[in-house]
Amino acid sequence: MFLVTIVIGILIYTLGIKWFILLTLPILLIWYRRKIFIIIKTLPRDIRFVYRMSQLVSRTRKYERANLTVVSAFRRQLAKTPDKPIYLFGESVWNMNDVELYSNKVANMFLEAGFKKSDVVGLMMTNRPEFICIWLGLAKLGIITALINTNLRGQSLKHCVGTANCKAIIFSEDVGCAVKEVCTDLPLYQSDGVVTEIGVTSLMQLLAVASSEAPSVKDILLHTDKLLYIYTSGTTGLPKAAILPHSRFIMATMATMSLLKVKNDDIIYNPLPLYHTAGGALGAGPALLEGITTVLRHKFSASSYIPDCIRYKCTIGQYIGEMCRYMLAVPPRPDDTAHYLRFMIGNGLRPAIWSAFVRRFQVPQITEVYGATEGNVNIANLDNTIGAVGSLPRCLPEFLFPLAVIRIDPETEEPVRGKDGLCIRCKTDESGMFVGLIKNNDPSRQFHGYVNQAESKKKIIYDVFTKGDSAFVSGDIMVMDELGYIYFKDRTGDTFRWKGENIATSEVEAVVSTVAGLKDCTVYGVKV
Repeated sequence: MFLVTIVIGILIYTLGIKWFILLTLPILLIWYRRKIFIIIKTLPRDIRFVYRMSQLVSRTRKYERANLTVVSAFRRQLAKTPDKPIYLFGESVWNMNDVELYSNKVANMFLEAGFKKSDVVGLMMTNRPEFICIWLGLAKLGIITALINTNLRGQSLKHCVGTANCKAIIFSEDVGCAVKEVCTDLPLYQSDGVVTEIGVTSLMQLLAVASSEAPSVKDILLHTDKLLYIYTSGTTGLPKAAILPHSRFIMATMATMSLLKVKNDDIIYNPLPLYHTAGGALGAGPALLEGITTVLRHKFSASSYIPDCIRYKCTIGQYIGEMCRYMLAVPPRPDDTAHYLRFMIGNGLRPAIWSAFVRRFQVPQITEVYGATEGNVNIANLDNTIGAVGSLPRCLPEFLFPLAVIRIDPETEEPVRGKDGLCIRCKTDESGMFVGLIKNNDPSRQFHGYVNQAESKKKIIYDVFTKGDSAFVSGDIMVMDELGYIYFKDRTGDTFRWKGENIATSEVEAVVSTVAGLKDCTVYGVKV
C-alpha cells in the first residue's frame, strides 16, 4: 500500500493532476465496470430505501424527544380524529373514542383491584378489538401485558404464564378450558360469555360499572418503559418472552408508515394473530398512533380474504407465506381481482408461489419484510424482487450499515473469526448468519432481549467488526447477491413451521415421549 502511494505521488508530480486523471480514469472505469454497473442499476432502489429510512428515523426521534408512549401518542391522535373508525370487526365499528372509553374502563377496574406499574397481566384471547383495548388500558397504568398464543396448552401454556411472572390472566371464553386447567392459582378474568365457575371473574360485569374517565395515575410513564411481552417461537426449547417497550412498538408502527408510504385514507386488512408482532404491532399500531382504519378478523380464512378486502375496500393486506399458499389452493373465482389492494405486506412468501400469487390476484406490490420480535435485524423488499426479504444499498460502503451476513462454522454455528479476532463478512452468494449491530442510543439498533436475561445473553456476540462492539444474532442463515438483495436460506436449531409458527422439535418430542410411555423419540421437520 505504501509503494502504491509513492507511485501515485510520482505520477501526479510528473504528469500533473489533469493528465493523471485523464489517463487513470478510463483504467478505473474498465477495472470497476461491474461495480459501477451494479451501483447505477440499484441506485433508484437504494435512494428510495435511504429516503424512507431517513423518514423513519426522523419520525421515531420526534416521539423519543417528546417522551411519548403508546398511550400519550394515542391520545394525541384521539384529539385530532376522535370519531374516525380505526377498527372494523364483522359488523362492529370502533372509532378512536370507543377505544379510549373501553381502555379507560379497563384501567380503572385494574387500578381499583390494586394492580400497579410494572405488574404483568397475561392476555390469552382470540382476535377482536377488545384485545387491543385491554392491553392499552393496562398500559395506562404502566402494567405490562403478556400476549399469550391461543394455541398453547398444558406445559407450554404454564411455562409462558410462569416465565412472565403473570399476576392475573384475562382470557376469552373460547380458550377458557385451557386457561382454567393450568392457571389454578391466579386471578382469572373471562372477557365474554357466561361465567359460572368459582374463582373466575366476569370482566364484562366489572367493566359495566367501571368509570370511563381517564384513570388518575401517580406513576409517570416513559418512552422506554416496557409495554408488552410477546412470545417468540425460538429455535430451541419453549417459547421465550421478548420485551417490547413503548419505544419499539412506536418504531414498528413508524416503519409501517414510512417504509410503505401508508396514507391517511388507506384501510389495512389484518387477519393475523394479535399476539404476534406482525398482527399486534405492525398491523394494529397504525390505527392507534396514526388513525389508520384497520379491519380485524377473528381468524384467517383463505376463501374470505379477497371477499373481505372487497367488502371493506381495503388497500393494504397483511399475510404470512402459508396464507398465500392456502389462498392459491382455493378454486379461482371471478372476483379474485375485484379488490382495491395497492400492496400486501408480510413475510414467508416462498419464491415457488410468489409469481403465481401475484398473477392470479393481480396485487401491484408485494412487500416482503424480515424482522425479529426481540432483535434489531429488520429489512424490507420494496421493489417486488421475487424471493428477496430485503436489500442493502450498494452505493455506500458496507461498514456504514449495521446489518451484515457473517461467516459461521457449519458444524458449531459459531462465527468464524479472522487473525484480528473479528468476524468475517460473507462474500457475494455465500451463506452465513444474519446479525445486527447493537447501539443503545439508537432506537432502531437497540436489543431489548427477553425477560430471561440468561437467554438474552445467548443472542449476543462481541467484537464483531471492531473491538468492543456487539451484535444480535438472528439465528437465520441468509445469503446476499451482488445486487445487494438478501434471501432467506435456513434457520439454525431444530424447528419446523406450522401455521405460521416456528415450532421447536424438542417441544413435540417431550409430548410424544410422554404419550408413548416415556420412550425416546426424535422429531424433525420436512419440506412440504
